Order: sequence, then structure tokens, then C-alpha cells
Amino acid sequence: MDKKTRIAIIGGGPAGLSAGMYLEQKGYENYVIFEKTDHVGGKCHSPTFHGKRHEMGAIMGVPSYYAVHDVELFAGVTHDGPKLHRTYRLPNGKVDHRFDKRLFNIPHLLKLKKQIKKFGEILETKYKGYDVCGHRGVSEGRYEGFAVTPGREPVSGENPNLKDLAMPFKQFVEKNGVPLVQEIWVQPFTSFGYGYFDEIPAAYVLKYLDFQTMMNFVNVNLWTWKDGTQSIYEALNRKLKHPALLNSNIEKIVRGDKVEITVNGKKEVFDKLIITAPLQVGEINNPVAKGLDTYLDVTPEERELFSKIDYERYDTFAWNMAPEAYPEASFYVVDNMTPETLGHGMVFYMRWAGEPEQPMISYRLRKHRDPKETVEEYKARPELGYEETKKTCIEDIKALGLAPLKDENGRDKIIYEFQTYYFPHVFSEDYANGWYEKVEAMQGKNNTYYAGEVMSFGDMDETVEYSRDLVERFF
Repeated sequence: MDKKTRIAIIGGGPAGLSAGMYLEQKGYENYVIFEKTDHVGGKCHSPTFHGKRHEMGAIMGVPSYYAVHDVELFAGVTHDGPKLHRTYRLPNGKVDHRFDKRLFNIPHLLKLKKQIKKFGEILETKYKGYDVCGHRGVSEGRYEGFAVTPGREPVSGENPNLKDLAMPFKQFVEKNGVPLVQEIWVQPFTSFGYGYFDEIPAAYVLKYLDFQTMMNFVNVNLWTWKDGTQSIYEALNRKLKHPALLNSNIEKIVRGDKVEITVNGKKEVFDKLIITAPLQVGEINNPVAKGLDTYLDVTPEERELFSKIDYERYDTFAWNMAPEAYPEASFYVVDNMTPETLGHGMVFYMRWAGEPEQPMISYRLRKHRDPKETVEEYKARPELGYEETKKTCIEDIKALGLAPLKDENGRDKIIYEFQTYYFPHVFSEDYANGWYEKVEAMQGKNNTYYAGEVMSFGDMDETVEYSRDLVERFF
């Protein structure tokens, strides 16, 4: 492709900014990044309170976040944040000892450890290729992409067993005789808003939590950033030759021999288009997202495929409390990570151990697809309300002994709320029927390329790595 090709990138989150970075590194400098909000970073969102930044979106990374390290090197930043600790509590506030081998059920923990080891061996042998970047070929029993290694070499191969990854994760681990691993994988998966194991295809779980990433999590071998995850992408944006254009309201995109984009009332013409914004079409019941078809001249093929995308209703809010009420560390309430406890708080997170008056953050989910439901039945059923689950979560906080301070009117004082369009994905039926292969076959048609969360997984490393993959394949 001609290096002077004019490229429009929709979205200033990790996927869009890193697409600009990787294009620059290949010699493409004639690009524009459009971001609809007044800041970059997307769900890497780190507001400031009392002079320190806290996390309302992405929290951490691990040493196997090789793509995020690309960004660090390019932007001149490093993981210099506080060391994280975790504890466990029961919903009534008492300490949960289920993972403490000194105090609880040693035979069960030994069985769990044995199944984790077996699972790692199965993934590396029976499911070779499970962890490469992206999903193309998986439903056909093959893999093609970048390996999850420091060198991230391109790999490809045939492996019919990969078709199993379309199964919900619960079914997948039961099929392989390691059901107990769900007790560990659920902690950074369901609690961080990615849904429940009886509804989400195993492919998503294992793109995010491949075995080495999961072991880093278990061993608390984590990265954080002093100024928050958003600071990574703010630094990247400053280093780009063409920083994102903020407050860009894209009104219309028409594609033909060229790509015509009307933004803030002005029409611009491009040669190529990379979309990292949500691909879902139709009405999206979310305050921060709109359907792709509200501004793009969506084709029948795009409409058919993108109408199958769903997303998680996952919300956070921050509060502070009396100094003596602060816990010693962030903690999980594992008992609330089940479909039966939908809407309850699952993680209660603080960045700066031993520092009162900092925000604590709560995390909750609001919708679940029952395995007995069809997709149509699931989509027709009302989700739990935002305010309803916020009230439930505040009740959880009080039961845990972490009651918020009161405002001047005697109401619980919430410092910050963050509602996002979270973890776009497709369900097992569509995954198995080749959804990803069909979307990948459209790459380049109408001068359009698709990147962002749904094309790999909704964590920052996978989205950045997919942007690298896209640029390497097509530019």
C-alpha cells in the first residue's frame, strides 16, 4: 500500500491510538484519529481525587502484556504504580478463608492445584494455538496470528480441537475434566465484568486469561501505573505525530472509491477507514455508545453480522469513608460472582494501601444469559436497572462495613460513577458458525478495516495486539 494513503481511525482508545502507533512505525504518517469524547484512553479511565488518580476502568497488567509494553516503549512510560494486594471476604464482611491452605479444606485445595496443572498441560498440547492473537480460523480448527511470547512471532497451524473453544467455558472445562479451575479463573473474569462461565465462549476466557497470564494473576505478579492506566494512552497520544482529535462528532460516513466522513459539520475524504469504535448495530441501551448504523452506511452483510454482537452491562462507582473503615487491601467477594447474585458487588478495589480518603471502587454486572434461553429470548428480557443495582451494591458495601460518607443532605456520597459499553462479544452459536471468519473475510472491503475489542478481547493488551496484527496484515 502507498505510504501516503490517507487513513481515518475511528476511536481514541487503546485500539485506535495503537493503530496509529503501528502505522507510524511502518511509515504511514497520513492518518487522523477521531475521538468523540474530550479525552483519550476509552475504558482506561483514571480520574483524579485529592491529587491522586484512581481507576474506574482498567486496573492492571501483567508481564505477558507484550503489546502494552510496545506502547510503554514508544510513549516513554513504565509500570511504576503501587504494588497490589488482594484479600477475600464473605458478603457479611467476615474474612473468606477458602483459598487459605492453613485454615480451610486442604484436600480441596490440593485437588484444585492438581486440576490447574492439568489444565495448563491440556492447553499447551490438546489446544495448541488457543492463545494466539485474535479468533480467525478457530471455529474451523486452525490458528493464525502472533504467539504470546516475548518475540511474538507469527504462527499458524491446524488443530481441530480448537473448535471446542466455541463452547461456554463451564462446558469446556467440564469436558476436559478440570471443572475446579473455574474457582480461580472466575476472579479476574466475571468480577471484572466479562460475564459468566455458563454463557461466554471459552475462546474469550482464554484469549484474555491464557495460562501464563492467569499464573501471573495468581502470583500477584502485576503491573500498575502511578498515574493510572489512562496515563499510558495519554502519553502515547502525546508522542504520536498526529494526536487524536477530541470532541469529534462523526455524523456520517459514506464509502465508495473513497471514504467521505462528515465530522463536526465538515466533510473530509480518506482512502482507508479503520473502525475501532463499537461495531454493534441497532439500538444500544447504553449512554456512551451508539449503533454503528447511526453514522456509517452499513452494508447488508455488516448488518447481518454486527447485529449478533452483545455486550456486558458492567458498572462502577467510587466512594470514600471514615478513615478507620478502610480495609487493609482490595478484596473479592467470590460468593457474589454467580448468576444468582447478579447485581451485587464483586470486587472492592483501592489503589493506595494505608491511605484513607482515597476512593474505593465497586464493580457489578446487570445481565446474564441463562443457558436455557435462546438469544432472542435473552435480548427480549429486561436487564436489571442501573439505579436498582447501584442501590444493591451500596447495601453490600454497608454489610461489608464500608459505608460511604454522607453528603450535606444525609445521603450516601458517591464520588464518581462510570458506565461503559463493555466487552462486546458473540455467543457460542455464532462463534461456532464462523462469525469471526466471516468478519475477517470482509477486512478491506469498501476500504474498511475492523479492529477494537470485539475482534479479539476487551482488555487493553488484546486490543492493542489486534491493532498490530491488523496493520501487519493489511498495511
